[in-house]
Amino acid sequence: MGDKDKLISDEPIEDDVSLASSKKIRNQEQDLRGPWYLATGFLLFWALLFSAVVLPLFYSIPTGLTIEDASKGVFIAERAQNNLYKLAEIGTKVVGSDNNENKTVDYLMGLVNEIQENCLDDYFDMEVDLQEVSGSYIHWTMVNMYQGVQNIVIKLSPKNTTSTTYLLVNSHFDSKPTSPSAGDAGQMVVAILEVLRVMCSTKQTIRHPVVFLLNGAEENPLQASHGFITQHKWAKNCKVVLNLDAAGNGGSDIVFQTGPNSPWLVEKYKNNAPHYLATTMAEEIFQTGILPSDTDFGIFVKYGNLIGLDMAKFINGFAYHTKYDQFSNIPRGSIQNTGDNLLGLVRSIANSTELDNTAAYATGHAIFFDVLGLYFISYTESNGVILNYSVAGVALVLIFLSIWRTASISRVSTGHVLCWFILIFVLQIIAFVLGLGLPIVVAYVFDKYGLSITYFSTPVLLIGLYICPSLLGLSLPSFIYLKLQRSEKVGFAQHLQLVLHGHAAVLAILDIGLTVYGLRSAYVPTWTLIFYVIPLAINLLTTLHDRGFSWTGVLKIFQVVPFLYNSYLIYCFVVTLIPMMGRFGRATNPDLIISALCALGTILALGFVIPLVNMFRRPSLILLTLLAISAVTIYTASSTQIGFPYRPKTNVQRLPYLHVRRIFYEYDGTVVKNDSGYLFNFQDRRGPAPLKLSKLNTTGLVSIAADCDTVMMCGFPLYDHRWVKNRLQIMWLPREQEIIPPYETELELVSKIELGNNIMRMNFKSDTSDHASVFIQPLEDVTISNWSLPESYIGQQSTSHLYFSYGKNNSALTFSIDFYKLDGDFNVPLCQIGLSVHFIGNKGDAISQEFAQKIPSFAAPVDWPASYQRYIF
Repeated sequence: MGDKDKLISDEPIEDDVSLASSKKIRNQEQDLRGPWYLATGFLLFWALLFSAVVLPLFYSIPTGLTIEDASKGVFIAERAQNNLYKLAEIGTKVVGSDNNENKTVDYLMGLVNEIQENCLDDYFDMEVDLQEVSGSYIHWTMVNMYQGVQNIVIKLSPKNTTSTTYLLVNSHFDSKPTSPSAGDAGQMVVAILEVLRVMCSTKQTIRHPVVFLLNGAEENPLQASHGFITQHKWAKNCKVVLNLDAAGNGGSDIVFQTGPNSPWLVEKYKNNAPHYLATTMAEEIFQTGILPSDTDFGIFVKYGNLIGLDMAKFINGFAYHTKYDQFSNIPRGSIQNTGDNLLGLVRSIANSTELDNTAAYATGHAIFFDVLGLYFISYTESNGVILNYSVAGVALVLIFLSIWRTASISRVSTGHVLCWFILIFVLQIIAFVLGLGLPIVVAYVFDKYGLSITYFSTPVLLIGLYICPSLLGLSLPSFIYLKLQRSEKVGFAQHLQLVLHGHAAVLAILDIGLTVYGLRSAYVPTWTLIFYVIPLAINLLTTLHDRGFSWTGVLKIFQVVPFLYNSYLIYCFVVTLIPMMGRFGRATNPDLIISALCALGTILALGFVIPLVNMFRRPSLILLTLLAISAVTIYTASSTQIGFPYRPKTNVQRLPYLHVRRIFYEYDGTVVKNDSGYLFNFQDRRGPAPLKLSKLNTTGLVSIAADCDTVMMCGFPLYDHRWVKNRLQIMWLPREQEIIPPYETELELVSKIELGNNIMRMNFKSDTSDHASVFIQPLEDVTISNWSLPESYIGQQSTSHLYFSYGKNNSALTFSIDFYKLDGDFNVPLCQIGLSVHFIGNKGDAISQEFAQKIPSFAAPVDWPASYQRYIF
């Protein structure tokens, strides 16, 4: 036989040897897979890691210092806490009430005067101004008009300073109805006063003056801050603001807005705030406007062109804006946390050269985030773009190198492995969709059957409702693939590695897409990828990549970091948003938001971890376990009391409603409607359903949506812009007995003056309560050409909305409107006007009080009498 024939006959023998070798390797890999019961331990390890590291660090707060430490020149939480106790004891502090305008102002002014008496005159000048201010501006869909609201303004200046640029520190002392406001924002007010006390009693001077603003009308909304920044004598010199607010009780303060365009402020926070909690992602979410919250920070930026940091408490937001926002909910360590951060920031910024000319340091947005409260990372947006693209690019390159390496050791072509990888990549896209989609499906189905927010009082239900389905969706495609693939040459361990490469490729493409879209939150997939790229590079540089499951050791070590960070980040949002879902309104299914958030956190934290269960024998048991946990949780949440959202005092249903008297007047003064009832603005998705479990008789409760199509503003005394926005979800319960308001109010047409050019001016006056709304709708052939309110608002809404409130100055509401009519005939109706007057703080008549007593204990009612008169002029 010739050499050529020998060569031909030898080739199958070599292939058989190679095939046998591959089978042997494959069998060895199967033998190296761990016993099935270790898979459970593997997943429990990550759960324990979350419980042992993330939770303690997230809830960690410093020890509150006592008055015995006062000589050290540090923030003393005990003193601030004592002040908070007395402030909370005053009770609710609604704008216009005696508690807010007199008792609270007197108490705070007393504290300020005491601080001033002990201020070091050789180092500082301290000036105090009690501002009473009136004004108006456009807020959302209404004209926000205020009269005689109060600000306590303190300026602390270094002795003989020549600086004309000031730092502003702001919070508010007013409250929502029924709330003692210990959390929102009494704890911030007392922290500011303690910082002022420490600064002016310590021989540590500053370069720039600091203005401390305690504003008395934030909840109204945002009126006092507008009055300060547009009218106060010191406002024009304020260039940077540190705004403090609260949507919860206790815990750390999160920085959720920065700048704009001032990364140096983030650096100041990094270097001078000892207790980190901040993320760019929170800033971008808040600035979408989807959350039911707003702060004074936006007013200072919009009307004063200020830059700054917006910080807030957020833990235990269940008590926010309810009667349970009490002193007992505020730990001393939480106040210490606020004070330490604020004192460090004030001293640093007040001594900064950047404050001399802030415009010179406007260098774009910053990307920033803390790592478990232990470290703080920040860099400019431009550097972030470079980092995002670089990491995504390196990840894709290393994935290709790994594919080439796998082909080399498996003695197959690179194209052969690449074909497998393309299939895996498609499967990982499906896994990503399932991981995100299955929890959303659960949320949709629960809502379909009226079972939304079952997790509201029992957040542990989130594990079975959303996290387990997400893990199931993430792992199912790769499990099926690894179970069915029959490659005899490419080892099982290499196929598993290709699965993880597929997930990395999905994240890399997502990272690129988010960066192109301009989202700074793209840092999250970037840093998640970094801790996959590094172990992949190490494995490629060593022989670990080629030795069965050896590569998983380095990977698992490095995955600890993104697991800890991503679970910490998403947990922060879950803790923030779950209480907000109780005031998110009825129009939107809040479970879609929470389920998507949990799914996203699961994908980011465990996306590289969950496929590793295939390292163990019988991974199907893990999938069945996840399915069983979900099934048990779904049953528990839907069929037992555990899934009922509300609990008395701790996790209440918010229940705003009005005791309404309505009177509709025709053009000639005759009354065409005169009725009474209760107007409910349910705050969460479940609406009136839970009330059916109580003794409250809600027979006849109907939606007002039908009236909104035919009657101006539905014909009801909608309280403010949020009530107007939610009007299609509001419900009306008629009452047979007539409701008599605390006192009669009316809208008086003071005068009509023809101005020529087919224009008629009408002057109006009303002696309203301290909170009122006026709705104005010209008739079909009439337009508003001018008025005494902000001119830019004209034409923005088909029905104009004037929201009015007063503080110290209770003089009558007056305004004028110029109507244009083409034919100049003003002896006919020109417009209809609705006057909505609110008597906040009044408990109503005996029948209304008896009605309130029947409201179940799991609800927190916020109610008062209101009158509504509809006029045609």
